[in-house]
Amino acid sequence: MSSRNSQPLPGSSRHERPNIGILLRLVLQEVVRGVSAGLSDAGFEDIRPAHTAVFQHIEADGSRLTDLAERPQITKQSMGYLVDYLEQRGYLERRPDPTDRRAALICLTDRGWDQIRAALSIIATIEHDWARRIGKRPMHQLRDVLTELASPDLPRARELPPRAPHP
Repeated sequence: MSSRNSQPLPGSSRHERPNIGILLRLVLQEVVRGVSAGLSDAGFEDIRPAHTAVFQHIEADGSRLTDLAERPQITKQSMGYLVDYLEQRGYLERRPDPTDRRAALICLTDRGWDQIRAALSIIATIEHDWARRIGKRPMHQLRDVLTELASPDLPRARELPPRAPHP
């Protein structure tokens, strides 16, 4: 039995020192909330946090459904549901894949590109707010550390071109 007054497990979300996974999830949830609210304010009220699985992983020239599902590690059926929803609302369209007549590419429409630009602007604002909150140097360090720890598919911090000085 558990009680509201029981001691939190070490490293749990209620512990004085939550584990790193919990801290990363909490920060991600803050970003998701900020982007969702900003998109709604910008006229994209029909976009939900689940749709980031599509918008974060689609290629500029289109992506196959199987690739879109693989990147966020969800089933093809789940990705198909998200794509159908976004296609019905004018964010995406299916086009024939020029490299394989049997396949289709999921492509952004003008509305889809508008949503991408709005989301990127919102994320830039969030990052700017964090830099004001923790300082520019810690923010750069945070980005570098997260880049270093990220999957091998992402360029490593030491492989990125030098960052332009900030005004």
